[in-house]
Amino acid sequence: MGRIPAARRGAAAKAVPEVHLLVRILCICALLYNAGASVGVNYGTLGDNLPTPTQAVELLKEQGITQVRIFDTNPAVLQAFQGSSIQLIVGVLNSELITIAQSNDSATTWVKEKVLPFAATCNITCIAVGNEVLTTTTTTMTTAAMMGDGDPATNLSATDLSLALLPAITFIQAALVFLNLENAIKVSTPFSTDLLTSTFPPSTGEFNSSFSTTIVEPLLNFLSETSSFLMLNVYPYKAYEQNPQTITLDFALFLPNSGVLDSGNGFLYSNAFDALLDAAYIAMAALNHTDLVIVVSETGWPSLGDPNQLGLSSSNAQTYNSNVLKHVLNKTGTPVRPGVEIVTYLYELFNEDKELGASSARNFGLFHADMSPVYPIDLSGASETALAPPLNPALMNHSWCIAKQGVNESSLQADIDYACGLGGANCLPIQPGMLCYLPNTRFSHASYAINSYYQKNTNAPEACDFEGTATITTTDPSYGNCTYPSSTQMAAGPKSGSSLLLHVEVPHLLCSMLLVLLMLNPR
Repeated sequence: MGRIPAARRGAAAKAVPEVHLLVRILCICALLYNAGASVGVNYGTLGDNLPTPTQAVELLKEQGITQVRIFDTNPAVLQAFQGSSIQLIVGVLNSELITIAQSNDSATTWVKEKVLPFAATCNITCIAVGNEVLTTTTTTMTTAAMMGDGDPATNLSATDLSLALLPAITFIQAALVFLNLENAIKVSTPFSTDLLTSTFPPSTGEFNSSFSTTIVEPLLNFLSETSSFLMLNVYPYKAYEQNPQTITLDFALFLPNSGVLDSGNGFLYSNAFDALLDAAYIAMAALNHTDLVIVVSETGWPSLGDPNQLGLSSSNAQTYNSNVLKHVLNKTGTPVRPGVEIVTYLYELFNEDKELGASSARNFGLFHADMSPVYPIDLSGASETALAPPLNPALMNHSWCIAKQGVNESSLQADIDYACGLGGANCLPIQPGMLCYLPNTRFSHASYAINSYYQKNTNAPEACDFEGTATITTTDPSYGNCTYPSSTQMAAGPKSGSSLLLHVEVPHLLCSMLLVLLMLNPR
């Protein structure tokens, strides 16, 4: 069959375990994208004038919200969700991490007391362990910086918390397995984009080196092994506030703008939301993880801030939240992950008057405490919004992979053999009598076969290696009636030579079938 390109060696040997990994990824995505919705809401209770949990749940139902994240396991709140179909992410408070991280028994006790009583009556789908635990400092954190919503004031150090995070997560997972809840409830932890030491341009995305190999990489391994997802809190208003010269207000609000070209990966970005997500995807790829999806656990825009805070107004909050809704529900994905749905939780349901910090922290709410809207917004995303129009198609960075000039005939034939054989490329168009058969040269046939393989493998740069005989081009190699397929280039390649990046919505029936297969052969 000829040579196997360097980036593809060992693929056959890994085929069986990768099938199981793909099954798990597909199924968790199907669970997340249940009911065709990709937008949820964060519901916090740090206020002395807020509606009762029962009233809040009724409001959520009226608004058609089917996914909610709460920050703790308040029994009164969970009782209000009993009997509803709303999918719930519940939280472990940062102040609970140290205790839970002590042992399996500690974590099992927590799950038994906090989660198990509601597992049969509430639709709990995930436990978020802590909130933005990893920070860029190892000094003692302030109460506001270290606590999750509703977390009591403490004086734990960031070092203590960061060291407790991974043990707490693994012990919580073990407790779920022990209680036979692991298939219904996933475990993750929300990161802040502040954990990325570089976010712009997105191609420079990387995790803080203090944590990348000691905590982040093992955590990503855990998420991969348990078919979970990375949770990320994404706030474009902060990016604008910190760097208004580069991140314009229109860019942050999804308003029409000229876009920002990332020369590192060739993508033209039309909004900061996608740019921040792709920075995280690229940072994960650097740690050999392109198999994970990101759930945006928080995003929003304050309707009011302090005088020194830029761009915070009710009008801008309405614009951002309306446009991010529209963007997410369009299911266009990001330049690095085109077509991949972005499950997103808006922050937040109510203005919370007991939140600490700047005025903006108390003014993220979609609704006032009396349940009147802070500004008009259609949470279904159906109403017209001011989304930036599609960028010039000529600048959308379509890419192809073709044979390099000067490669010898035997190498070109080996490329054809692999791409059309083990590689599974569509080589029918280069068969005699077909549209791309002429010119009947190895260079032409190899170019078509290589490109077909490249497109089949989600445009990952590794898929255009072929031991140095192929190259990526942004110039369309199509000619006459012969059309070379193309799609927007993926900047991050598949993990360990696999092709597990998801580009399509997962049908529920398919997921159910795959779950049956997984139960019959779990590994």
